Amino acid sequence: MSRPAPRALRPDEESGGGILGRTYRALSIGTVAVVLLIAFEATAVGTAMPVAARELDGIGLYAFAFSSYFTTSLFAMVLAGQWADRDGPLRPLTAGILAFAAGLLLSGTATTMWLFILGRAVQGLGGGLVIVSLYVVIGRAYPERLRPGIMAAFAASWVIPSIVGPLISGAVTQELGWRWVFNGTPVLVALPLALALPAIRRMASGPADPTAPRTAFDARRIRLALGISVGVGLLQYAAQDLAWLSMLPAAAGAALLVPVVLGLLPQGTWRAARGLPSVVLLRGMAAGSFVAAESFVPLMLVTQRGLSPTLAGLSIGVGGVTWAMGSFLQSRPRMEPHRERLMVIGMLLNTAAIATLPTVLIDAVPVWIVGVAWASGCFGLGMVIASTSVLLLKLSAPEEAGSNSAALQISDGLSNVLLLAAGGAAFAALGGGSIAGHTASGGSAANPVAFAVVFVPMAVVALAGAWVATRLRTSEKL
Repeated sequence: MSRPAPRALRPDEESGGGILGRTYRALSIGTVAVVLLIAFEATAVGTAMPVAARELDGIGLYAFAFSSYFTTSLFAMVLAGQWADRDGPLRPLTAGILAFAAGLLLSGTATTMWLFILGRAVQGLGGGLVIVSLYVVIGRAYPERLRPGIMAAFAASWVIPSIVGPLISGAVTQELGWRWVFNGTPVLVALPLALALPAIRRMASGPADPTAPRTAFDARRIRLALGISVGVGLLQYAAQDLAWLSMLPAAAGAALLVPVVLGLLPQGTWRAARGLPSVVLLRGMAAGSFVAAESFVPLMLVTQRGLSPTLAGLSIGVGGVTWAMGSFLQSRPRMEPHRERLMVIGMLLNTAAIATLPTVLIDAVPVWIVGVAWASGCFGLGMVIASTSVLLLKLSAPEEAGSNSAALQISDGLSNVLLLAAGGAAFAALGGGSIAGHTASGGSAANPVAFAVVFVPMAVVALAGAWVATRLRTSEKL
């Protein structure tokens, strides 16, 4: 893999200007505004979703409202990588923001659940285009020394939405109706469009090498992208129905995914080859193990320990703050020589946090242990997730930043879907479906093994990720 040539420093860079210096201020505020939009949508819309599904008589299709977003976003990530490498990140980012807003409006005006799901799918297309384009912007516009700082700013931008988003969404849903959550959010699009796009046009538009011939889209990778979306969709469908007939779509999805994923991720990813392949693999293992475990924590606390839904949510809510703290730590210049060591420590913290969760199934263990463990795990993940982004851009030539960023996001999104589907299937097989229908006040005598069978394998995945984190260096000095 060729390394990007060093870019000539601007005067303000030489004098120590940061991400909020005169040169980068508009770009930084604009890109953070884009992330804020995505973060607010992720936290607010999820709160309104159950009410929307009930009013649209679509509880049976509820899971598809989530899976449709992830399925189309995987395709959009591959498309965005090629588009950004070919024409620069400005066009795919603009298209992504507009598609994101259009999807919200389509869901907000839906009269049937299937139209609602279609809106979520359009939203996923926009989200996939946006996230990859932002990575290319960072690689193009910011010098290497400023990239950890902007990644830390992205992480911090999730803190406020994670706290106030559900509260605002709940109040709006209760007082005005769920449609206002979806139809009102697109108003926020105006701010990132006004701030980010002019700065991107000035600092990161056009192809990486304007003198090179303009290449066509890679039709093979587009087909692979469609394949990964269809394969994931089949697996998600099968995971929701544990009947024997569901084995057919599961087998078809797996058969489709294996060659497709091997074609989209860097060669050597699955054997943790040193350098970029291990960076991509680690991102998936870190994100997937964390998301799959976190998804079952509130349910465990409500059904097994009698907490209210609000307290159960707050028990892991502090993680947003510690995640930002971990991301901030990795952004400090003095931490750069120790980045790989920080990532190993981060994965060990994640492993310990997930491994602690099953202990709360024992009544003698206080429930506040969950909050402490999850705060520690999120601190570790804050270091790991931001650092994988920094290392990916460091190891990517400018003309490959889009494709490599797409691979990183595919690893992230695909592992979330697959590990969550596997955990959910195991949970349901051991009686999780009946557990979900009870609360502690209802006297549920649920088998706690249904939760343990989710948490223990995810802790093993996280521990394996700590080993992968030792293979990020391509030489003695990265």
